[in-house]
Amino acid sequence: MDEIGDLVARRAEAMRAGDAEALAADYLPEAVGFTLAPPLAHRGLTDPGSLRAWFSTFDGPVDFEVRDLEVVAGGDVAFCHSLNRLSAVPKGHPERFDLWFRATTGLRRVQGRWRIAHEHTSVPFHMDGSFAAAVGLRP
Repeated sequence: MDEIGDLVARRAEAMRAGDAEALAADYLPEAVGFTLAPPLAHRGLTDPGSLRAWFSTFDGPVDFEVRDLEVVAGGDVAFCHSLNRLSAVPKGHPERFDLWFRATTGLRRVQGRWRIAHEHTSVPFHMDGSFAAAVGLRP
C-alpha cells in the first residue's frame, strides 16, 4: 500500500534528519512500543522528548535504512515488517556502529491518516547458551 510505504520512507528520512517531532507525530496516543532499549514496553510515544534525548547520545547524524518492506492492509488496519539498519557514532566512542534489526509495525487509519498503534523491534540472539545479541548479522 503506497500510503504506508510513504509513511515508512518519511520516517526513515526523519531518523536521518534527527527529527523527533516528525517521528512522534506518527504514533497514536495509545501506541505501545517494544523497542531495542529497556523497559519491556514503552508508552507515551507521542512525546518527542525521549527521541530528542536519544538523538543527543550520538556525535553527528544517525544513518537509517529500511529494506525488504512488506505491507498487508485491510480496511483501517495494517501491519508491515522490514529489516532496518541503524548506524551512528555514540558520544565518547571513536567508531561508528552498524546494526541490522527486525521491525514489525501495526497501524490504524484514523480520520483518513495511517498512524502507528504498535511497534516492535528486535535483534536476534545466539541460542548457544551465551544469549549474546547477534549484532553482526547482515541481510
